[in-house]
Parts: sequence; structure tokens; C-alpha cells
Amino acid sequence: MTMNLKTGKLYWPITMNNVKKYGSLQENKKCDVCIIGSGSSGAFLAYQLAKENIRTIVIDKRKIGMGSSSANTGLLQFSNDKSFTSYINSFGIRKAKMHLQNCFRSISNYENTILPTLEDNPDFLKRKSLYFASKSEDITMLKKEFANLQAHQFPVRFLSRRDMRDSWSFEKEGAIVTEGDAEINIFKNVHYLLSAASKKGVDVFEESEIVGQKWGKNTVELYTDNKNVIETKYVIYATGYEAQSDIAEKNGMIVSSYALATNPVDYQWPEDMLIWETARPYLYLRRTLDKRIIIGGLDEKTSDSKKRDGMLVQKRDQLLKQLFLLFPTLEGKLEPVYYWTGFFGETHNGLPMIKRHPNYSNAYYLLTYGGNGTVYSMILSDLMKKFIVNGDSNGMELYYH
Repeated sequence: MTMNLKTGKLYWPITMNNVKKYGSLQENKKCDVCIIGSGSSGAFLAYQLAKENIRTIVIDKRKIGMGSSSANTGLLQFSNDKSFTSYINSFGIRKAKMHLQNCFRSISNYENTILPTLEDNPDFLKRKSLYFASKSEDITMLKKEFANLQAHQFPVRFLSRRDMRDSWSFEKEGAIVTEGDAEINIFKNVHYLLSAASKKGVDVFEESEIVGQKWGKNTVELYTDNKNVIETKYVIYATGYEAQSDIAEKNGMIVSSYALATNPVDYQWPEDMLIWETARPYLYLRRTLDKRIIIGGLDEKTSDSKKRDGMLVQKRDQLLKQLFLLFPTLEGKLEPVYYWTGFFGETHNGLPMIKRHPNYSNAYYLLTYGGNGTVYSMILSDLMKKFIVNGDSNGMELYYH
């Protein structure tokens, strides 16, 4: 069953002209790896496997990138929904630091290794992030978070209330500024990754749904809605939040989130930083290359698409109000030109997951749930590539379920 992943007037698909069409699967195929899903996880893994000359197929029941990737607001950060302090409390210093280092290095690796090989820049820009105390009671927690990050050599600095007052239009008790983060257009990135992969021999098919499978000892037969068969050794489910309806992972949950993009405006806050806050659920903001402001958040704990969609206009108006509270001089100058809602996956322990299929030892789910989903896609796709190519499972233990 196809999940209604998002609703509304989407911004990202209109930013890309001449989107490449791949067509649907029209014949039987054999491969070493079949990736089901063409979002960030599927695209990153296809790109990685293409470099290793692994016979790979990417197949999606939708058009390429038109699942949750078309609604993703493109913040790449090494900090997570779950604080570093909370990771330390849950997993200990070694594992907590390993996870944050994985996030930090993935952004750097993308910039230095992957980006130069793409046909164009998918609006990737390095950014600092501002993480502010939503209320005065949060300052103790924020200072502890800063101390932990600084103690483990992550690039951070602390802003006092005076610092905030001197540089920002809103006054908060304090904030952490992190370096090494970035912004990106996820929709473009998915297409550029798959274009690079296809040039190296990866077969990409859209609007082709896997409707059945036959599990063998060493291979799997996947059956499509067009009555074609894919024979493969590995199956990687990069199906995003829809995977939750297949496997009901206890560590995962689906919520609903909201976002809007304004009209272009000539306004700049300090260094065009990515902005987020200590409240949970939190608000987040970023700029776009065409001078729009994106604000999102106001999550609701519902996986009912009708209930989610019914709140869209109300949430749009609330987001705009929150934007004006932070930047009051913009009131009267902005309107929500694009606004949308979509499902969003979270995990109880704050980590993404690699989960083996119960029926076949070479089938895995990449569950990149969380606000850092794109960065998680980078991490898990790299781990999965090493495992498929070399049988190297080093590093997977942190995320394997």
C-alpha cells in the first residue's frame, strides 16, 4: 500500500528544470543489489555501489525523488534531535562521540569527495548553525551541552544573552554556534547522485512497484506491477518512512511535521546560519539561494494523514507568526508562497537503524529516521556499501537492529 507521505504546495520540485526521466521497468533483470526507493538513502547507496562497479538496480513506485525527499528542507547538521549530552547518558562517551563524529565527517566527506563528482552543485553551502535556548530554564542544559561538545573537540562557541542582543533581532538567554554544518537542495541532490550512478552503469527505474518476492537461498526474485522479474543477491529497502508500515519497528515512530517557504526577501541574519532551538518539538529556519525563508516544525504525534492534512493551514499560519516573533521587521513583507506537511520518522533512542529482513539474510532496511535524516543516509549507505563489497561490518554495530 502506498503511504500518503506529504501534502501541500511543495517548493523543492519547482527549483529544478528539465528533470531527467528514467522510465519504468519493461523487462526481466538480474543484478547484485536491488535498491527499492530513490530518496536520499537509495541515491547515496546507488552512487557508492556504482563506484565499486557493483551491478545495481534502483527502482521506485513513484517518480524519482518524489517521496519524502521532495519535502525535505535540507539542513545538514552534526548535532541531532537528541543532544550529545543525552547520547552520552544513553550510550556512554565512546558511542556518543562515534555517532557525532560520523555525522560531522559525513558532511565534510560529501563536500570534499562526492560533490566534485556531480554534474552540478545541488545548492550545497557550508553553514554555521545557531542553537538557541527556547526559554530561560533551558540555559543550564544548553551550557552543559556546550561543555560536552567543546570537551570532545567539536567546533562550537557559546553566545551569551548580550552576544545575542548585539547580533540578532531576537534576544535569548544563550545559544550555541556550531561549525561544519551545511544546507542543500535534497531534490536536486537525489537526481544528481542517481545521474552519476546511472552513468556508471546503475539501472534506474521509476513508477515501477515491487508487489511480490520469492525468497531463495542465495537470491531473491522481485516481482513488479508490470509483471517483470528482478533477480538479485541483495535487496536494500530504502523506502523511508513507509518501511514502518512493513516492519513495525518498535524503536521507530511516525509523526507529522509542517513547513513553509516565503516569497523572496532582501533580508539577511548573521551569516545566513541555520537556526533551531532547544524546545521539543523545535522550530528550525534557513535561507534559500533565491532569498526565501523556510521555517518548519510544530510537529504533531499523529500518523493519520487526514488529521495531519486537516491542520496544514492552521500550522502554516502559526509558523508565519513564529517567524515574525523572531524577525518582527519582516511582518507585512512575507507571505507563505509554498507550504506543506509530511510524515516524519523518529526513533526512541535517537539513532538511525540498519535492520535485517526477517525472511532473507541479504535483505536490509535503511531506516534513516530523525531530523538528521540526510546525514544518516550518508552514514548508513557508506556502511552498507562496505558490507556488500568487502563483508566489512565495522561501525555497523552502533546502528544494527
